[in-house]
Amino acid sequence: MTDRIGVVSVALPPILESEDWWHTGEAIFKTVQKVREDTGLTFATDGTGIDSTVTSTWGLIEGTFMATYIEENAGNHRRHAVLVTSEGANALQYAMVMILTGKFDVILVTSYIKESKAELHIAENFAYEPIFHQGLGLDYLQADAMQARQYMHKYGITPEQCAKVVVKNRRNGLRNPVVRFGHMFTVEDVLGSPMVADPIHAHEIRPRCDGGCTMIIAREDRAKQLTDKPVWLTGISNCYDVYALGERDLSEVQALEKAAKKAYSMAGITNPRKELDLVELSEHCAYQELMWTEGLGLCQRGEGGKLIDSGATQRNGELPVNPSGGVLSGNPVCAAGLIRVAECVLQLRGQAGEKQIDGARKAVAHASAGPAGQLQTVIALEKGF
Repeated sequence: MTDRIGVVSVALPPILESEDWWHTGEAIFKTVQKVREDTGLTFATDGTGIDSTVTSTWGLIEGTFMATYIEENAGNHRRHAVLVTSEGANALQYAMVMILTGKFDVILVTSYIKESKAELHIAENFAYEPIFHQGLGLDYLQADAMQARQYMHKYGITPEQCAKVVVKNRRNGLRNPVVRFGHMFTVEDVLGSPMVADPIHAHEIRPRCDGGCTMIIAREDRAKQLTDKPVWLTGISNCYDVYALGERDLSEVQALEKAAKKAYSMAGITNPRKELDLVELSEHCAYQELMWTEGLGLCQRGEGGKLIDSGATQRNGELPVNPSGGVLSGNPVCAAGLIRVAECVLQLRGQAGEKQIDGARKAVAHASAGPAGQLQTVIALEKGF
């Protein structure tokens, strides 16, 4: 991109597990206060403060009137604001487009959800084609299981290779203070857990949880004024796969390949395996990390299993994948993609603590949503100091 946009502040609250006392509005307020304190910004409308807010959540879970408590806690009373009912990473993309129009300089982006307040499988069913598929009672896990089976059969991916993703990510999660599901699993532990939807075991599914993320982005001159450690958003793209599940080749990830190609082109990345220092991707189930690494061009099609076997994606490997612990260590749906971006920002600013990857300068964050990864988003980031 010719006009650079930078992330100037991020706030990652602790991820919670079905806490009745936790209120979405209160959590949003606390993180908004955190990024405002970091930058000294107010909600002034004279061009010196935050020009607009883009919020993201899932209306089927948070309720039809979610804006009544989300917007006010994000400081949006009688101000310009946008509510995106989508993945948090797409709220970030919307905010970037707003800045690129030249009408906005500084935007606050926040994504929150409280999964524990709803029956998630019912909400997921509404994502399917209403005439023939919703009546079957399908949710995302059933689609993921069909995808996992096709992918593993086509490319000879083994259950042990999928289990290694869980072992790696949940151990990485032990270094991350904001997640609650880090664990020292073994491959045997993973494969010994109950089979939930063949071939997916219980430990291979992301935990359901409550949480979110807030950040402030700004055009280049304002970003340099607001922080001495800007992280530039150098490329971003998303792509939807075919709507009807039966019309897709579930063993391939063409939507992700297209999104990655566009984002890499914008960022000037020609060899992601060699040029990137880390990747944060959204693996809602273990097998998906293997598929998504292929779609991101980190290995050839069908070689995601070989990549995990090689050790290259470990914290101390050639290209660490999910050093934060990833979605498997506890990230809520809808906010997971924005959390991936925030984790990359902390890495590139050298503020990742125990999970820090030394010398990180370039990273990619990835988000997926919908049944079997129907929506794919790729964001390239680069250290700016």
